Amino acid sequence: METLNANIEKLPRRFLPDNFTVTTWEALQPYFEELKQRPLNTLPELEQWLKDVSELEAVVSEDACWRQIRMTCDTTDKQLEEAFTYFCMEIQPKLQPYADALNRKLLDTDLSKQLGDNYETYLRSVRKQVKLFREQNVPLLAELSVMAQQYGVISGKMTIEVNGQEYTLQQAAKFLENSDRALREEVFRKTNERRLQDKETMDKLYSSLVEKRDQVAKNAGFANYRDYKFEDLGRFDYTKEDCFQFHTAIKEHILPIVESIQKRQAKKLNLEVLKPWDADAEAAGTKPLEPFQTGTELINKAIACFDELGPFFGNCLRVMQQMGRLDLESRKGKAPGGYNCPLAETGVPFIFMNAAGQMKDLTTMVHEGGHAVHSFLSHHLPLSAFKEYPMEIAEVASMSMELFTMDHWDIFFTDKEELRRAKVQQLERAIIIFPWIATIDKFQHWVYEHPQHTVAERTAAWVNILNEFATSMVDWSGLENYRAITWQRQLHLFEVPFYYIEYGIAQLGAIAMWKQYKENKQQALDNYVKALSLGGTRTLPELYKAAGIRFDFSPAYVKELADFVQKELDAITIS
Repeated sequence: METLNANIEKLPRRFLPDNFTVTTWEALQPYFEELKQRPLNTLPELEQWLKDVSELEAVVSEDACWRQIRMTCDTTDKQLEEAFTYFCMEIQPKLQPYADALNRKLLDTDLSKQLGDNYETYLRSVRKQVKLFREQNVPLLAELSVMAQQYGVISGKMTIEVNGQEYTLQQAAKFLENSDRALREEVFRKTNERRLQDKETMDKLYSSLVEKRDQVAKNAGFANYRDYKFEDLGRFDYTKEDCFQFHTAIKEHILPIVESIQKRQAKKLNLEVLKPWDADAEAAGTKPLEPFQTGTELINKAIACFDELGPFFGNCLRVMQQMGRLDLESRKGKAPGGYNCPLAETGVPFIFMNAAGQMKDLTTMVHEGGHAVHSFLSHHLPLSAFKEYPMEIAEVASMSMELFTMDHWDIFFTDKEELRRAKVQQLERAIIIFPWIATIDKFQHWVYEHPQHTVAERTAAWVNILNEFATSMVDWSGLENYRAITWQRQLHLFEVPFYYIEYGIAQLGAIAMWKQYKENKQQALDNYVKALSLGGTRTLPELYKAAGIRFDFSPAYVKELADFVQKELDAITIS
């Protein structure tokens, strides 16, 4: 593994001029037209054509990604928003028919049958894209891209005042860990009152998104957007029924563990029942964990932590730091959330997050760092399409890194008791996240199965589903209006619909990877690198097999992995 090189060089251009940048559709079109018209008579000609298509895709993709990155880093800059909107409305809609024509050209040539095994999952994806493409959906999809980004614009303006100082909601969340219960309640109420101010705006935005998404699905001949999106996301290896089975498994095998974690929290705080502002709190006299203070300290410690796993891992983050591919600290006007954005041409990704010095920020950093490692490991693959790996393996890359790095968190916590608490929090979070994943996923199924629903019906459905995956340990009485809009804090519902069950599937995979790591550290890391290096050239079950784990989210497997985490958690809690 140490021989791997994280110092990626920008892909050399053969098809496009070195100084070419994406400005207008008129400047781009000749290259798409040439590819569309080029004769393909031999296998070498087809292979070169695919490389040229890949080069063009990489340049366009990276340009689009930078427009989105810059806009999320500063949602107050109208020029950045306009640059992103221009791409979505003026360039993307015009290139989509060409992308469809190129897909059909590839499938129509008999030479495609002579391509090697590495191309099979790619060709499967191309066939899917051809099946879904509809000319009348092009403007709708462009509108949806722009509309979805409004979520970040609205959320980026949300701030509250605590102790006379203004905080973003991400920054203010640190007060919910404070041992002062009155302060926690004050911050919780202020945060939710601020969210309530934009409730109607968010409701209208989401209703419009649902309406347009439903139209996209109907145009493509699907009964609903859920069925359309399952195909669009390339869910070739599992069905909606598997998702329903996952929901059942969470209720049966995870909720009892969550309840035991909440009982332990209530005992720690000397409470009979928890209020929502108690979930993350420390007991009186215990300071909240503070693994770092600044974004610079966070990245430097993360690099040191990754170095301990292996030099290659640390070098990935080091290269990103040197190239300015990080924006880590929360500030007013910045979009919420966190992401790792692969950049197809230069190969070095960008990490965006809203760090405020909390334990969860450490988790986010190593999580997004795992995604970044995946970007580095798959960059060597010859086609951009080979680097478009399924999200269910992408999240294994990130969630496994959360668990692998725990062995080296003494870099963040020199105090042994703080280190123990950090590990307990991480393992508890690995379990507690499952019911929320199931809730969000089941809610999305309901939303798109009932696209004509009213806001009142949506709220009722949300509360019913929340209750399914809740324990009796958290008392929301008197806070029902806050609870009814908790879905609005989940950006995936607005920006990347149906992308959420992946976290649950991948969390199971990550726990399996960690189990393997506990048994044989080097073998697990070697398997991790091997699987991620395959990019999207294999099916999900094959990628999981390469990682040394099973692609399985049946109730029996969920129970097996949950029991393993419970055992590890008990061992750390008692120690």
